[in-house]
Amino acid sequence: MSYGRVVYHHRGMTLSVQEAQREFTAGVAYLNTATYGLPPRAAHETMLAAERDRAAGLLVPADLDQAVTRSREAFARLVGLPASRVAAGSQASYFVGLVAASLPAGARVLVAEGDFTSLLFPFLARPDLKVREVPLERIAEHAGAGTDLVAVSAVQSADGRIAPMDELITAAHAGGARVLLDATQAAGWLPLPAGRADWLVCSGYKWLLGPRGTCFLAGTEETLASLPAVGAGWYAGADIWDSIYGTPLRLASDARRLDLSPAWQCWAGHAPALELIERVGVAAIHEHDVALARRFQSALGLEPGDSAIVSVPVTDGTADLLRANGVIASVRAGRLRCAFHLSTTEADADKAAGLLASRVAA
Repeated sequence: MSYGRVVYHHRGMTLSVQEAQREFTAGVAYLNTATYGLPPRAAHETMLAAERDRAAGLLVPADLDQAVTRSREAFARLVGLPASRVAAGSQASYFVGLVAASLPAGARVLVAEGDFTSLLFPFLARPDLKVREVPLERIAEHAGAGTDLVAVSAVQSADGRIAPMDELITAAHAGGARVLLDATQAAGWLPLPAGRADWLVCSGYKWLLGPRGTCFLAGTEETLASLPAVGAGWYAGADIWDSIYGTPLRLASDARRLDLSPAWQCWAGHAPALELIERVGVAAIHEHDVALARRFQSALGLEPGDSAIVSVPVTDGTADLLRANGVIASVRAGRLRCAFHLSTTEADADKAAGLLASRVAA
């Protein structure tokens, strides 16, 4: 059975933001994509169909390989890399851990203060690495000589600040350092210099609108080859269904050697979501998301920014007040975090701003 019954497979047919918004069914003003993305209708239905087939005893695991392949290829197109340089797994920290495991003792790792711990902990868990943190705004100036690896989120989870990616990659490479970008809060709305990064890791359940349980690792052929396949299983085999028993080791020759066995239903639900993003286009989504964020900031008398995430100081209980009135946001680092994405409308932004007008802290 094919899990592509309802798909956005026609890449030549573009969708406007307004057309794509018809695919979302939430009955609230959803400003929480930085926590998890809403599924488009087809993605949700396809994932549920796979689960119904499992309950009926009719699920055919090999059929779901197509969903993994479609997802890998769609992600590769979104970031401008060949699919042969994209590995598929389930969590960002695992792929970051592969990079950490590849470093020699004494390697010097530069990170941003307050970055997400799934990017930090794999390096900190190795006491023989020298991890140094600096303010995000100064990371490029510290990325040259004296550093072996710069590991940073393209967009900060806590407050939406965007890393100076081009500047830091240039500085790092000039000084002989490599760069690992975590694009979990960026891919899907922000154009990325993926071709210039040595590694790029991205969980799929936020701005890529997938279920929790999908993640990608991309990189150059050289840097991917340098990673140890310490989690290799049957799905990392050169021929997946001929790699389930016995010796010898027979891994794929490209990035698939780093694949993890897929959470089947998650990939069934992710392929249509990625294809929807493709049809709208990251450039159009970026324009839409940032315009909504600025509209929201303007209504609250805040300076306009360049991110789809807006962090607002508010009084206690504000998130609960918003939820009670049908607006969903979250609190991170003591501030209200509002995220504007493809499913968000001007009416959503205006509603949230209206409720917040008297709640923004001085």
